Amino acid sequence: MDLDDFPKRQHDLVAELARQDLDPLSVAELTARIAALEAEVARTRRKVEGAVNHRASADALFRS
Repeated sequence: MDLDDFPKRQHDLVAELARQDLDPLSVAELTARIAALEAEVARTRRKVEGAVNHRASADALFRS
């Protein structure tokens, strides 16, 4: 996925993260970064799942 695939926002944190130079980081810092990013991915997945479930509930309500 290219950086151009992301929506353009004034403060696009994902694009900023992708541009950061990782060379100066130690293995411990890189490992901590991965853990933080994985936690954020999990949080985002839970949000998507909640939104999908909410939508399905609303759709079911209006079909009744």
